[in-house]
Amino acid sequence: MNFKRTKLACYSTYLSMSAVFCLPSMLFVTFRETYGISYTLLGTLVLTNFCTQLLVDLIFTFFTKYFNVKTVVRVMPLITCAGLLIYAIFPALFPQYAYAGLLTGTVVFSVSAGLSEVLLSPVIAAIPSETPEKDMSLLHSLYAYGVVFVVVVSTIFFKVFGAENWMYLAMFFAMLTIISCVLFCISPMPEMNLTQEKSEGKGAKKGVAMTLCVLCIFMGSAAENSMTNWISSYIENALNISKTVGDILGLTLFAVLLGVARTLYAKYGKNISNTLLLGMIGATVCYLTAAVSTVPVISMIACVFTGFCTSMLWPGTLILMEEKIPNPGVAAYALMAAGGDFGASVAPQLLGAVADKVAVTPFAAEIGGKLNVTAEQVGMKAGMLVAMIFPLIGIAVLICIKKFFKKQKTIKAK
Repeated sequence: MNFKRTKLACYSTYLSMSAVFCLPSMLFVTFRETYGISYTLLGTLVLTNFCTQLLVDLIFTFFTKYFNVKTVVRVMPLITCAGLLIYAIFPALFPQYAYAGLLTGTVVFSVSAGLSEVLLSPVIAAIPSETPEKDMSLLHSLYAYGVVFVVVVSTIFFKVFGAENWMYLAMFFAMLTIISCVLFCISPMPEMNLTQEKSEGKGAKKGVAMTLCVLCIFMGSAAENSMTNWISSYIENALNISKTVGDILGLTLFAVLLGVARTLYAKYGKNISNTLLLGMIGATVCYLTAAVSTVPVISMIACVFTGFCTSMLWPGTLILMEEKIPNPGVAAYALMAAGGDFGASVAPQLLGAVADKVAVTPFAAEIGGKLNVTAEQVGMKAGMLVAMIFPLIGIAVLICIKKFFKKQKTIKAK
């Protein structure tokens, strides 16, 4: 059976998901100016996004057998489309209730985002392939390229048509998801294990292995998303570089390196455990450099290069799980997605909280005076220093993983 169209459908879905993650944050200032929505409420939209995804992850972790997975995969792009259309149309029709529309749309497309994280990876893993780990890496690289696409298209759109017409841009991205839906409907779906196969006497070993993998993806996701969420603000505020440069040379280059590294692994990669370990080490060095360097250019390079270092931490942990725990099942992918989403929500919040707390202390004012920077800039650097904890702990987790699997070898399914 030929699964080329199935792979293409998965790839296009992951590409279109970039709009769900990138577009809202690019519109926050517009929403505040147009509808008078506070930054606190706008931040709640981000929290709602991650919490909804986490809920979907947990539901599929424990109740996978109650779903027709193949049908859910085919309907998933339509859910994204519906969410983006609600997000775009409701505020335009009922501006006095704009936030209600934005919140409803966010919940709907976040459900689809959660489903994509849970289901697309096992679909790719279930398709017969001589290089399954490279197919997985390619799948996740498309998200990064999607980010670049969304940022570039959105920037051009706002320049030509103005930010006040943002709803038409959201509709455009909504229509793109229809392509994925059509591809899924005309493509065969591989058979997938819904739950992890049990083997007598090895349940405890698999439990330890899954726990280590979830810890690894939590730390990796935290390392990646802390920088993803804060790189533009950090470059603009802490390094005194313009917002345009912060957005284009910051987030865009970060995403480019993220995608390039995943593409390189898809073509040439091997030995995923060493790749993950090097990524954690590199991310630790990048965070440390960004935090302590007093040269803005060096700090910016460190921020951007974090994209390269963290590129394989999420997809690579999935590859490691597939390699060491054969036939893990959709529930295992859901649990991994939950770990990743939890890291993506906790770490950026922690970085921001530390930055706020440190910025108002006398210590920040004193250090800022000595370094000729503001207390806010000192706070941002302190946040980066704290975020370094995640890849640093990730190094320890990966050392434990390597020792565990060296002792156990591959945990064979019954």
